[in-house]
Amino acid sequence: MQAKLQRRIQRYGWDLAASHYETLWEAALADAHRRLLDLAAPAHGESVLDVACGTGVIALAAARQVGPTGRVLGVDIAERMVERATQRAMDLGVANVTYARMDGEQLDAPAGSFDVAYCALGLMYMPDPEQAMREIHRLLKPGGRVAIAVWGQRARCGWSPIFPIVDEEVSSEVCPLFFQLGHAGMLDDLCTRTGFTGVQEQRVDAVLDYASGEDACDAAFVGGPVAMAWSRFDVPTRRRVQARYLRAIAPWRIGSGYRMPGEFVVAAARKPA
Repeated sequence: MQAKLQRRIQRYGWDLAASHYETLWEAALADAHRRLLDLAAPAHGESVLDVACGTGVIALAAARQVGPTGRVLGVDIAERMVERATQRAMDLGVANVTYARMDGEQLDAPAGSFDVAYCALGLMYMPDPEQAMREIHRLLKPGGRVAIAVWGQRARCGWSPIFPIVDEEVSSEVCPLFFQLGHAGMLDDLCTRTGFTGVQEQRVDAVLDYASGEDACDAAFVGGPVAMAWSRFDVPTRRRVQARYLRAIAPWRIGSGYRMPGEFVVAAARKPA
């Protein structure tokens, strides 16, 4: 797929998912978010960049840690994600965080602007993850820290059948290399190639809890990466793909709900001083 088209799919797909993302995914991703903040904890007064910030979870947590003398910038390719993150910060009265719509592969900020950078589950969607990491490297100060997270191996993520199921209905190509960065050593290699040192890579097992099949389907289709394809399906197609997905995740059904396995890979590194 052409990079320009992939970026457009990501932009408008996440615009569609934005209003559902918090309720459907925030709890499931909480452990990965905590790991990132622990791996590169921002200190009082520091400046922080959050790439692919979504609705602002990492950025808000970092804003609390850096305090009023620090600052946080969250960027995302989807305008509605940025709008929701901005509104969330206003509702919570957090004044030291700002958000902007920005492509993670072309970050519009001066070199050496930040002490810490995060990218939580965003690199898999970018046409050129290496370019995104080079941009993060450029924006960090010498000695700055970065922490990134991606989904792990396909076989360890119970919801992964969603992609072939959708692709059989429409050529979505939403993320053709989605699980590639989850293979052992891939983040370590990516960080090293883009100029970072002292890479620490960890695998994190997760469980995605859903109270019902409807909740599991909503997370997969409405609030996640295939939201654009889902928006174009007619009612019979939606029923068909939902039924197929529920059959695929049946091994993890418990009563009326589901406890699906998942895996994250997290890594932290530094820009040489």
